[in-house]
Amino acid sequence: MSLALRQTWALARRAIAGTFQVPQSWFPALFFPLLLMAIFTASFDRGIAFIPGFPKVHGYLDFGISGTVLQGVLIGGVTSGAFFAGDIERGFFDRLVTSPVSRIVLLTNRLAAGVLLAACQATLFVLIGVAFGVRIEGGVPGFLTLVGLAALLAIPIGGLGILLALRTGSTEAVQGAFPLFFAFMFFSSAFFPRETMSGWFRTVADVNPISHLVEGMRAQVIEGFRPGAAAISLAVIAGFAVCTVGGSALALRRRLGAV
Repeated sequence: MSLALRQTWALARRAIAGTFQVPQSWFPALFFPLLLMAIFTASFDRGIAFIPGFPKVHGYLDFGISGTVLQGVLIGGVTSGAFFAGDIERGFFDRLVTSPVSRIVLLTNRLAAGVLLAACQATLFVLIGVAFGVRIEGGVPGFLTLVGLAALLAIPIGGLGILLALRTGSTEAVQGAFPLFFAFMFFSSAFFPRETMSGWFRTVADVNPISHLVEGMRAQVIEGFRPGAAAISLAVIAGFAVCTVGGSALALRRRLGAV
């Protein structure tokens, strides 16, 4: 087990270093979530007090910071899956397969790198939000819970990217598939509360697990430290992880069988 951990850490460091060496891989994950949050804050900040059903917050940024964190983790999943597919295209994956590296490490190294990057990214977003007026009602426990949930969310999101990479072996295919999953975020309560929605949009948001995930994260900011809400988010993350990481493990087994 200690050998597998050392191998995971060594390859995870490679993945992290590779991410920072290519600006086009990390810049979108930082720039676009912050840009969208700036646009939403400028558009809605003065009007939320007059919207029936909108929770009482000091500003829209308090409400939307969790959606920004979520969006950043999703983009990070694109990067993780694309890099994994790139390793397959360049033959590095095949060299790893023929090396003494443990088979489980082929998956865990990218997942570990994704967790570390998501934690740093979420911390940066929250600190920027605090600098612009976000008040975290949950204090330090709420802050740590929000960052921890974002880090854990990187596991199922990264698992999805790896699954697509293993099934397609194509960087373009991974990048092309992820916009479909961004739609799930926008058909949720990531940027507006479900109480303000109506009709079919409210129905979709109610059944969308991302709504319950982001609401548990948001509760730490606008309500105070809420372990129960965090537990709901954690349950959604665990459910996603079973599907995506389990699927990527099966896809890895099939690809190894074909090598």
